[in-house]
Amino acid sequence: MPAPDRRIALLGTGIMGGHMARRLAQAGFSVAVWNRTLAKAEKLREFGIRLTASPSAACADADVAIVMLSNGPVVEAVLFSEDASGRKPAEMLAPSAVLVVMSSIPVEYCQAQAERLASRGVGYVDAPVSGGEPGARDGTLAILAGGESDVIAGLADVFAALGRATRLGPAGTGQLTKLANQIIVGGTMIAVAEALHFATCGGADPAAVRSALMGGFAESKILAIHGERMVERNFVPGGPAEYQLKDIRTAQALAGKLGLHLTLLDSMIGIFSDMIANEGTGLDVAGVMLEVERRARAPHVKLGKDM
Repeated sequence: MPAPDRRIALLGTGIMGGHMARRLAQAGFSVAVWNRTLAKAEKLREFGIRLTASPSAACADADVAIVMLSNGPVVEAVLFSEDASGRKPAEMLAPSAVLVVMSSIPVEYCQAQAERLASRGVGYVDAPVSGGEPGARDGTLAILAGGESDVIAGLADVFAALGRATRLGPAGTGQLTKLANQIIVGGTMIAVAEALHFATCGGADPAAVRSALMGGFAESKILAIHGERMVERNFVPGGPAEYQLKDIRTAQALAGKLGLHLTLLDSMIGIFSDMIANEGTGLDVAGVMLEVERRARAPHVKLGKDM
């Protein structure tokens, strides 16, 4: 189906969802959006995007409905509970429509939702993303897609407006891969914070250290983007730390179900939990630097009897 004939509903126009709606409209799609606080979506009107008063209204005539909400329980409630109009948004989707959940939610939620919608002939893809606000803004998101191969292939034009999609397997494997991504992101974020703090305390210029390490084996998007945030002490959220903690806690719970004990994952959860306990919510994930600094001030504990 050509892009101008494809009607898309997008639920959730927050830090990333607003950019995604804009890019879809600029690609020629007919886009309707719903956001819990509708005033925050007003700026999207200039791109020809239609604002709706309820998620049901957005989904009513959609060929593709995209969900970009904060967590699993919120996604479940918005899709399958009656909204202000007295209708359930998921039930407004016509057979042959496709629901694409791009939020990060537990694997078991995806599997249950896919089965529930399949009984009505509605396609389902779990497609969480990596790339943060810059990726959403620039259309360079890594889209981690789980679902039937033909359904995902049929969304190629939609995904092309947002980034690069890869099919990982059946419904739920997109979320599984996103959790793997978050383990890498969380661990690297802490490592960058510790390295920069270590170098600073030793007398080096942290900005110069970051620049020098770019191009070597330590180079990464986290060192480039979040390392700069750490150097500049800019912790206004692009990606809130509480979302990172949510994801790695979800990964820990799934690891337990798989019979796995992941040492680094457990340590990350402790560090991000303490960060939020000490600094509160509303900081960028790069704010883990504050927790690294706090822990570094603690009395040194020697390890081993000969140390």
